[in-house]
Amino acid sequence: MNAILHRLPVVLAVALAWTLAAATSCRGQGGAGAPPPLAREFRGAWVATVDNIDFPSRPGLAAPQLRAELDAIVARAVELKLNALVFQVRPCADAFYESSLEPWSEFLVGTQGKRPDGGFDPLAYVIERCHQRGLQLHAWFNPFRASLPACKSPPAAAHVTQRAPQLCVTYGKFRWMDPGEPLAQQWSLATVQEVVRKYDVDGVHVDDYFYPYPEDKKPFPDDASFARYRAGGGKKARSDWRRQNIDEYVQRLCKIVHEAKPHVAVGISPFGIARPGVPKGISAGIDQYEDLAADVTKWLREGWLDYLSPQLYWPIDQKAQAFDVLLTWWHGQNPKQRAIWPGINPGRALDRARNWRADELADQIALVRAADHSPGHVHFSFKALRTDAPHVAGALRDRVYAEPAIAPHLTWLQAPTPKPPSLRREGAGRPAVAWNADPDARFHAVQARMRRRWRTVEIVGGGRNDCALPEGADAVTVTAIGRTGAASAPVTLGLAAGR
Repeated sequence: MNAILHRLPVVLAVALAWTLAAATSCRGQGGAGAPPPLAREFRGAWVATVDNIDFPSRPGLAAPQLRAELDAIVARAVELKLNALVFQVRPCADAFYESSLEPWSEFLVGTQGKRPDGGFDPLAYVIERCHQRGLQLHAWFNPFRASLPACKSPPAAAHVTQRAPQLCVTYGKFRWMDPGEPLAQQWSLATVQEVVRKYDVDGVHVDDYFYPYPEDKKPFPDDASFARYRAGGGKKARSDWRRQNIDEYVQRLCKIVHEAKPHVAVGISPFGIARPGVPKGISAGIDQYEDLAADVTKWLREGWLDYLSPQLYWPIDQKAQAFDVLLTWWHGQNPKQRAIWPGINPGRALDRARNWRADELADQIALVRAADHSPGHVHFSFKALRTDAPHVAGALRDRVYAEPAIAPHLTWLQAPTPKPPSLRREGAGRPAVAWNADPDARFHAVQARMRRRWRTVEIVGGGRNDCALPEGADAVTVTAIGRTGAASAPVTLGLAAGR
């Protein structure tokens, strides 16, 4: 039996203790005192719009169908007890939101640049629905990809390939904004800035497509931009210059987001292996540091992001890319203690891919919980969570996520801590609680005591200030949660005496 399997029972024991403390919690001290602390865990899922992977089901749907599909995604996320969606808003220099800079995406409307039915704005709608249901919404950007083979319609006049073709190059089957062109960086960052200023997002999320993944060992065609760099006095070798370009992009990304809204989290989801052979025994088909020009460990060291979601899409028992080895290594590269919320792959678990355990997702989440006091993870992608497979969505809903959780508090972000709510009982029959809401509260967490045991009933979203309680509840506690995850003092109301 390998070392991973030797370690796993210990890890599972730790994770079980976490689950019991955070999920069946609820017992209080003899049931008489205050409820236990709220469970803290980031539970996200990527909702991919490129090539209609997750949304919409096909291009060109009418607005009522688009609303219904987003409603179904949000409702399913709540049912599974997720607390965040990472929604792809810019798959290839196009938009799933009302943009003054880029055209509507063909994956939304069928023909790039065509206005959606009734002017429907998917980003505005999904933010509203998420916040109503107690979910965060992170806007996901692809920074430099301009088109891919799935793009079938002609580019709109507002697309970067038409407005500024000098910023774009063809690489294999893709069109790419050249990160070595300063204006290409400014263009990409301007789209982020537009979304952050205009929309009430909880996070900005950038994926792993910086410089593109290699195609047939072809060199990326940036001779012109590199020549201009050298002509301007630049001394770096090409690979170092490329990393400098991406370093500058990431640093500026964090700066413009936090300057616009200091409470908005910046997250990046890089390829899960920094370099082949790092740590020892780990291998990969690409060298992220060289091929993608992504010096991810530097970004962690410098604190240029708020959370990192390395794509750890491999199983625990696959030695060359072992999930637990990589998870431990990434935590070791984090001197500023930013959040490490790895990407995990329910799709491969659903397909029972080679080396995947029957209960792989549950085991991986147990490892994540054991490694971090503020754990979290992100599922790729949402479509794998749509069916009730007992080892995937069924296991998450019924066992792994025993009760709702709120995302960890990112203490370095800036937003007011909400004031404690003022509670009152409502309803003559089944008990309900209502409260006066502080404008600084994004959500309210409701815990109820029944038969001397506490449990979290619901994470109540904005626009609501009440919650129906389970039959038999004799006490309720409500905690206000701010935009960065900061919590008010909990307030408890006894129900048996009608207080």
